[in-house]
Amino acid sequence: MSTSFNYKHLYYFWVVAKEGGITRAADKLDMAVQTVSAQVRELERSLGYALLKPAGRGLVLTEAGQVAMQQADLIFQLGENLPFRVRDAVSMPTVRLAVGICDGLPKLVVHRLLLPAMAESNLRLLCHEGNLNDLLGDLALHRLDVVLSDRPAPINPNIKLYSHALGQSTIAWYGTGAMVASAKQEFPQCLADLPLLLPTAHTALRDRLDLWFEQRGIRPRVVGEFADSALLKTFGASGMGVFPAAEWVHDDLLAYYAVQKLGPCEGVTEHFFAIGTEKKVHHPLVQRLLQPAL
Repeated sequence: MSTSFNYKHLYYFWVVAKEGGITRAADKLDMAVQTVSAQVRELERSLGYALLKPAGRGLVLTEAGQVAMQQADLIFQLGENLPFRVRDAVSMPTVRLAVGICDGLPKLVVHRLLLPAMAESNLRLLCHEGNLNDLLGDLALHRLDVVLSDRPAPINPNIKLYSHALGQSTIAWYGTGAMVASAKQEFPQCLADLPLLLPTAHTALRDRLDLWFEQRGIRPRVVGEFADSALLKTFGASGMGVFPAAEWVHDDLLAYYAVQKLGPCEGVTEHFFAIGTEKKVHHPLVQRLLQPAL
C-alpha cells in the first residue's frame, strides 16, 4: 500500500459507494461535491486502481472498488460500534482471557485446567480451538493470552515461547455398557476384536497409543479417527466403538457420557501444557492458571 494512503479518503469513498453517487454523498457529508470527488480520486491514485465507474446517471464499483468496499465496511462498521463498546466496557468492567485450545485436547480436561481462572467474578472467557501451529501464530500476534496443548511448543527461532507443564493423566479405555459386555477376550487382547475410535495422528497421544498396540502385538480394528476429542467421545457414547480417555476426568466421563471403563492403558499418559510468549507474563489470570505448575 502506498505511504500516501489516507483513511479519510477511504471514508469518503465508503460514503460515496453506500449512497450510490458523489452528489448524495456530499449532501450526507455536508461537503462540496468537488471536495468529495477530489478525495475519492486521491484514494484511487494512492491505490493505483479505479474504484468507481459511471453507470447511467450514477456510479458503480469496479472489481477493485468491490474489494475496497468490503474492507472499508469492516473498518468503519467497527468504528461505528466503538462508542457502544467503550460505554459497555466502562459500565460493565470485565477481565478478558483469550485462550487457544488444541483441537485434540480433551474438553473435560480443558474445563478443569481453566477452573482457577473461572473463579474470577468479572471474567469474559474467549476460547479459540484449532491446530497448534495456527494457535501459536495467533499467540505471537497477541490475539491469544495463552495456548493449552497436549505437547510443549516446538523450538522456533522466530517466536520466543515458554511451555509450562500443567499436569498429566493416565489413559484408560472406555465404552458403552453393551460394548464392554461384548468383549469376548480378556483385556487388553479384546481390543483386537472390538471396534476402536482413536484420535488422529496429529495428537501426541496417538503416537503413544500406536506404540502401546505394537508392544502388545495387538492389531486394532479402527472404525473412526477424530481430530476433536469431544466428537470422539460423543461417537463412543453412541456405541460406535471403545475409545481412550484421560482418567483424570474419569468421574466426569461416566457422568456426561454414560460410559464404563474397560481397562487401563498401562504406561500411556497424556500431558497438558500452557504455552505463552517468553516475555514476562502480565495477565493475572494466566499467572493463576500456572500456579499448579509452579
